[in-house]
Amino acid sequence: MDAEDKAANKAKEFKGKAKEAVGKFTEDEETSADGEADQSKANLKEAGQNVKEAGQNIKDAFRK
Repeated sequence: MDAEDKAANKAKEFKGKAKEAVGKFTEDEETSADGEADQSKANLKEAGQNVKEAGQNIKDAFRK
């Protein structure tokens, strides 16, 4: 995973946290839930990229 992908995922996660906080502050359950969903999506994408990176590392280790 390159730095650009990591930054994009962190930005999406931060946006989700902000949206969740606004939803809780305004007592808007839908906005809060949307924020939580945005965070989950960002975390899931990051996890997938980590798995892909780990697979590439294993592949590279066997090539040596």
